[in-house]
Amino acid sequence: MKYFLIFLCVFFQFSSISQNTDSLFKDLDVFDLQYVSNPQINTDGSVIVYRRMSFDILKDRSVGNLWIINSDGTNHQKLTSIESAEYGAVWSPSGDRIAFISSTDQGPEIYVYWKNSSKYARISQLDGSPSNLTWSQNGEKLAFTMKVKTPPPVLVKMPKKPTGAKWAKTARITDRLYHEADGKGYIDTGFTHVFLISAEGSGISQLTSGDFNHLGPLSWSKSNSKIYFTSNRLSSWEYEFRNSEIYSVDINDKKINSLTERNGPDFSPKESPNGKYIAYLGFADRVQAYQNTELLIMDSNGKNKRVLSLNIDSSISSFYWSSDNKGIYCTYDKFGDTKIAYINLEGTDKDLANNLGGNSIGRPYGGGSFSVSKNGVIAYTNTSYNHPSELTVVNGKKTNQITNLSYELLRNRTLANVEEVWYKSSFDNRDIQGWVVYPPNYNPEKEYPFLVENHGGPISNYGSRFSAEVQLFAAAGYIVFYPNPRGSTSYGEEFANLLHHNYPAEDYLDVMDGVDFFIKNGIANENMLYVTGGSAGGSMTAWMIGKNNRFKSAVVVKPVMNWISKTLTADNYFQYSDTRLDGQSWENFQGIWDLLLMQGQLLPSLVHEFLSCHEHPERSQHLDHF
Repeated sequence: MKYFLIFLCVFFQFSSISQNTDSLFKDLDVFDLQYVSNPQINTDGSVIVYRRMSFDILKDRSVGNLWIINSDGTNHQKLTSIESAEYGAVWSPSGDRIAFISSTDQGPEIYVYWKNSSKYARISQLDGSPSNLTWSQNGEKLAFTMKVKTPPPVLVKMPKKPTGAKWAKTARITDRLYHEADGKGYIDTGFTHVFLISAEGSGISQLTSGDFNHLGPLSWSKSNSKIYFTSNRLSSWEYEFRNSEIYSVDINDKKINSLTERNGPDFSPKESPNGKYIAYLGFADRVQAYQNTELLIMDSNGKNKRVLSLNIDSSISSFYWSSDNKGIYCTYDKFGDTKIAYINLEGTDKDLANNLGGNSIGRPYGGGSFSVSKNGVIAYTNTSYNHPSELTVVNGKKTNQITNLSYELLRNRTLANVEEVWYKSSFDNRDIQGWVVYPPNYNPEKEYPFLVENHGGPISNYGSRFSAEVQLFAAAGYIVFYPNPRGSTSYGEEFANLLHHNYPAEDYLDVMDGVDFFIKNGIANENMLYVTGGSAGGSMTAWMIGKNNRFKSAVVVKPVMNWISKTLTADNYFQYSDTRLDGQSWENFQGIWDLLLMQGQLLPSLVHEFLSCHEHPERSQHLDHF
């Protein structure tokens, strides 16, 4: 009997451990997560089409298909029987059709779905990949953007290859500043233009021309005679990469007219329903590390420009006109939370919804999307600590979540508890926000390893959003801390711009102040500290372990370690000109080397030697050791 009781005790002990382990969030659970993206509500607010995102475990990538659902949560079904990628859905103005893009064996093509019959058909046969689908106001045409490829530069003409010869591939030659992209590789030569196609699938025509990129989103005029778009059609466009203007193109004579003219990005034009105004996003470039993207309006002829979002100290990221022309629905970030707000034409704003999110579920970054019907019903992607984005509807004062795509998985998982914290910066006593994530079944009497997760950007923000990565860290037994140090967005323009020509700097102190805050409060153990981060978070991680010896180990993910080697090897090397750096790296040797010296990456003697050899090439033999 004694041994039987011992057996039972051991059995229940291991059974309990097994149950606890089985209930934890696991790495392969990521492939079972699903979430909502790009909800588009129809004109009367009764039906929503959205992109349902999941992960292909065999190909290790995200996939998305279109689903349709009534705004009360009923009649939830897949839009088509197409199994390849579907995206870019837009309702026709009358709500009788949905245009979307889907991949085929020949590449992405445009499809139309008829709501009354639930039938759909491909209406295009294109040479490129369409994007930014937009219906004309009368529902007769669709505008879209598409890249038109051009031959790459040729410096030397190669001799004809003999029959059957297996020569090396032709050398790739580029004369473009922006010639490669992360995740895509080398960018094909060519330019993006605006196109038209009949909603019946004929009469494809190219509206814009020239060696310029014409970008979306697009907007039709009420008269159906013009399309508004974003571009930079200056001869120096490639080197004025922060500058863009809003243009219109006449669909009949293809005449292009510029509606803005200032130095800075102006983009995303949308004409008001009555055709009187054009709303758009942008700012006058003061050449800062960060500036708020403002919501502006102007008359449809480009006159009387003014800012609507003066009372919101944050960037506006997306917007829709109200059907009565009296205001605009928009999104912005505040304290790590993405909100939907309404701004009237006098600039008075009112928050309507919180916790917008869902573009990425790996880490707790911002994002998400929404749309608005003519009668003011809002469909948006709602996220929280406990679930990826789900489809949520706001109708007047009522808010209703109408999907639960990941519920069956997550209801059987014990997720980590996440808490918001605020603490003071030791540098200037600013309030710094962060979040602490406790392992499932956390016991405050025990000691746990304490992991700092630094966000990228660095001008970005983490927030109160679902994160598969953070949940996996916590399930592995770590207390996770992710802060928003100075330079993070959602705390105002001045706070985010503290890194102007000053990075990295006191943002390091803000992170370490958070670590000390948790040690002081008995949550973190000085002898059990760990740190990680990706991109700018990787740079911060490297900076932290170079500044102190307090961390047991670190994982430095895809960082910038050397601003000089970044030149011509990274996809965005040139974009730091005059913001993080004073000019381009090849224009300002002294400045770039001073930056490396400040970051502790070089010895002063080597900096002096290099600059000396730059001015006196005959001395370069002394740099063999360098």
